[in-house]
Amino acid sequence: MTKDCISEYIERNFSDKQKVHTYAVRDMAIILAEHYAALIEKAEMAALFHDLFRGVSLQILNYYIKELKLEERYVNNANLAHGKVAAVIIQRDYGICDEDIINAVKYHTTGRAGMSKLEKVVYLADAIEINRNYPGVEELRAIAFDGLDEACLAALKQSRSYIKERGLFFDPDTEKAIADLENKVKAGKLYG
Repeated sequence: MTKDCISEYIERNFSDKQKVHTYAVRDMAIILAEHYAALIEKAEMAALFHDLFRGVSLQILNYYIKELKLEERYVNNANLAHGKVAAVIIQRDYGICDEDIINAVKYHTTGRAGMSKLEKVVYLADAIEINRNYPGVEELRAIAFDGLDEACLAALKQSRSYIKERGLFFDPDTEKAIADLENKVKAGKLYG
């Protein structure tokens, strides 16, 4: 699978808004990867694939959740399901076998304990890409290059607050990611 193939798919199938977001995440992922000495090619590929299933209907996502035997907690939850479905499809249909790229796509919304540098780069790039406009995004952008773990931790905590304030389902992977990064920050075992 080449970048050209996924770019052609994006151009044919994504809405204009999805294209703008996806390319902005790619651009930010490349910048962050350069800054934190991550593999730029992997960051670009994961960023291009990260929202492969973001624009599809809930009915289609629910079909894939059952077809791919994913966890029931993702049924009727497009925000959490789209990355999990995309992670399986990029392996099955696009021949992506790099576990780091797969996990970066799979956990780009929730995070998880033990995130790799690439996973953190893609997670943070998605949170702070130039078109994002939500309370607290400027603060995240301001710290994004001061330390990868600290920036991801701040973004995860902000996500947790947003989700809990609205009474939405909170994925336990996010809580585990927060706890893991808090422990790393306390112990001084950090990326960046």
